[in-house]
Amino acid sequence: MSINRRQALTRIIGISTAAAGATLMGTSAFAATNADGQYQLALGEKLKYVPLDPMATAKLAYETGGGCMHQVFHSVVTKLAQSTSADADKFKSIPTALAGYGFAGVTGQGTLCGNLNAIGMLVNILDDINGQNNAVIANAFRYYENTTLPLSSPEFIAGIGSTAEKTALVGSSSKAMSVLCHSSISNWSRASGLPFAKKGERCYRLSASMTYHLVELLNRAYQGEIIGALPGSKPSLEAQDCQVCHGSTGTLGSAASVKTDMECTTCHTGHFN
Repeated sequence: MSINRRQALTRIIGISTAAAGATLMGTSAFAATNADGQYQLALGEKLKYVPLDPMATAKLAYETGGGCMHQVFHSVVTKLAQSTSADADKFKSIPTALAGYGFAGVTGQGTLCGNLNAIGMLVNILDDINGQNNAVIANAFRYYENTTLPLSSPEFIAGIGSTAEKTALVGSSSKAMSVLCHSSISNWSRASGLPFAKKGERCYRLSASMTYHLVELLNRAYQGEIIGALPGSKPSLEAQDCQVCHGSTGTLGSAASVKTDMECTTCHTGHFN
C-alpha cells in the first residue's frame, strides 16, 4: 500500500496529536504525578490516616504560627508525615503553607473560622476513617459552636506547653454559637472585656483545642465508632426546629429553602427581624 505526501503528513499529525493527548492525560487525569514524575495529590484522592496522639498534635498546633487555619492543618499533616501511615511520604509533599489564608475568618474577613476551614480541607483527603469524613467535619463544627473554648484545664495548659501566667492573656473562655470567626471573637470579647487586637493567646489555645478534639474524633472514627450517631454531631434542637419548615428538599408554605446545619438563632432571632 502506497500513500502520497499529504496522506503521510495527515497520519503523522494524527499520531502526534494522540500522543500529546495521552501525555496530558497521563500527568493529570490518570496519575497523581506531574510532568517531572513528582507526586501531586489528585482530586478525590484519599490518604491513609493512622491514630495520632491528640495532646502532642495540639501542642504542635499551639507552637505553630501562621494563623489558626495553618496551625491546625500544619500540625495534623506534619504528624501524619512523621507517622507509620502508608502515605506518610505523600503527607510530606503537602504544602501546608497554603492554609495561611484562613486567619481571622479568611484574611481578616470574619467569615468561616480558620480552625474549621482547616478541618474541612484536611478531613476531606483522609482515608481509613471508615468513610466518616462528613460526620467528623459535622461533629467538629457543632463542637466549635457549642463548647466553651479554649480548653482551660491545668492538664491541657501544661500538655500544650503553655503556662498559668499566659492564662491571664486569654481572658474568659466562651461559646462561639456560630461557625463564624466574627461571632466567636465577639462573644469572647464580650465575656473578656478585651478587643480583637488582644486575641493572640486565646486564639493559639483555641487552635490547640480544636486540634485536640479533631484528633480524638479521627482516632475514634478509625476504630470504627459511629461519629454521626453522637449527639454532638447533630444540629442543635433549635436548628432542627428551623429545618422543619426551612428544609433542603421541601418547605412549609412560603418558607425559604435552606441547606445548613449551623446555629440559626445566633443571627436569625425570629420570623419578623
